[in-house]
Amino acid sequence: MARTKSEPTRILILGGGYVGLYTALGLQRKLRSGEASVTVVDPQPHMTYQPFLPEAAAGAIEPRHVVVPLRRTLKRCHVITARASKIEHARKVVTIEAPDGHLEELGYDILVVALGSVARLLPIPGLAECGVAFKTIGEAIYLRNHVLTKLDQADSTLDPDLRRKLLTFTFVGGGFAGIEALGELEDMARFATQYYKNISPDDLRFVLVEAAGRVLPEVRESLGVYTVMQLEKRGIEVYLSTLAKSFENGHVVLSDGTEFDSDTIVWTAGVKSNPVLAASDLPLTKQGRLRASASMRVEGLTDAWTAGDCAAVPDLSRTPDDPTAICAPNAQNAVRQARLLAKNIVKAMRGGEPKDYFHKNLGSVASLGLHKGVGDIMNFKAKGFIAWSMHRAYHVKAMPTFNRKVRITLDWLTGGLFRREVISMGQINDPKAEFARVSKG
Repeated sequence: MARTKSEPTRILILGGGYVGLYTALGLQRKLRSGEASVTVVDPQPHMTYQPFLPEAAAGAIEPRHVVVPLRRTLKRCHVITARASKIEHARKVVTIEAPDGHLEELGYDILVVALGSVARLLPIPGLAECGVAFKTIGEAIYLRNHVLTKLDQADSTLDPDLRRKLLTFTFVGGGFAGIEALGELEDMARFATQYYKNISPDDLRFVLVEAAGRVLPEVRESLGVYTVMQLEKRGIEVYLSTLAKSFENGHVVLSDGTEFDSDTIVWTAGVKSNPVLAASDLPLTKQGRLRASASMRVEGLTDAWTAGDCAAVPDLSRTPDDPTAICAPNAQNAVRQARLLAKNIVKAMRGGEPKDYFHKNLGSVASLGLHKGVGDIMNFKAKGFIAWSMHRAYHVKAMPTFNRKVRITLDWLTGGLFRREVISMGQINDPKAEFARVSKG
C-alpha cells in the first residue's frame, strides 16, 4: 500500500549492539515529534558492553550491569526481539525470525545495518562440541560457573588424570578478548584456590594458543612481548605461532606436537561479519563487510547506512598513506561512528549533507587481571596498575547510560572492600538436572 507524505519516515535498525543502541539513542533525541518512527530489531532484549565481559566472568562486576535493556533505554523506539534472516533492499523489506520460529516481513524507508560480527569458527575436530566463545553475557556467566565448578570437581576426585584435565584451562586467540578473558579468569581461579583444601595455585594449568607470532596486535610489539612475559611469570603457558589441530573429547592437539587434556576450551580466535549480510542484495567486500562511504552510507545508496564491525568504513586518518584502509572493528570506532551516524541520518532526512567520519586511533588498553594491565595510549606505554586504572576509567566512561556507570562503579568499590565472590552456581547451566533426577524416584 502506498504511503502518504504525512506518514512518518520508517527507520529500521538491524542490531542492538554498540551501533544499534547509540544510533537509536541519537535518533530519539534529535528527531522531531512525528518526523520518523524508529524500530530496532535484535535477537536479545539488551545491548552487551563486551569490553566488560572478562570482569563480569571473573566476578568483579555483576553480569546484569554490563548489559543495557533496550526497551527501558529506547523509550521512543519500537524494539522487536527477533533475528534478521534476509535483507531485500530492492523491495525495502527485511525478513525477521521471531523466537517462536515464525517469519515476518518488515518494510522501511531508511535502513541502518548494525549487525556486528560473530565468532569465526574453523573446521577443527571437536571445536563445536567442546569449545565456548566469549562474545555474549551468557557465555561469560557460563564460563565463570564452569571454571569454579571444575575446581569443585577437582577438589573431590581421586583420579589424578581426571583432576589434571579438570584443572587445565585452554584459551585460543591472543587478541584483546582472549588475553583479557584469560587474565581475569586465571586471577579469579588462583584467588579461589585458598578456599580448597586439595587445590593449590600450582595445580592450575592455564594455556594460551596463538597462531600468530605475537599477542595483542593492537598495541606496539614491545608491549605484546611484555604481556607474554607477565603471563608466563604467573605460570601461564603461551604457545605462539602455533595452530590448534584437534579438540576431540577435550584432548588438545597443537601443531607443534604438544598434546594434553583440557575440560575448558575458550575460543576467541577472531570474528567474521554477520552471515545475514550474505543473504542480502547490499554490496559487500571480499571479507563480507558492507561497502560504505566515509559518511557511513552504504556504497551507491542514499537510504541505507551502516557502521561498526559489519561495515567497511574508510579510515580517513590512514587513507593518505593507504587508500584502501578501513576502520578497525573495535568499540572505539563503533561508539563514535554511531553518534555521528544518528546526526548524519537526521541531516540527510532534512536535506543536508552528511559529515564524513574521521577519528584518529587514540590507542588501546587491556586488563590482565586485578591491578594488572597494559596500554598503548597516544604513544605512551602504560603497564601494571596505571594501565589497569586507565582501562577501567575509559570503559566506564564509554558504558552507555548513567545508571550503568554508577552500578559498575559501585561493584568495583564493594569488591575492593569485601573482595570478589567466588561461588559456583553451576546449576544454572543445567537447571532441570536436579528436577529430572528426583522425578525418577
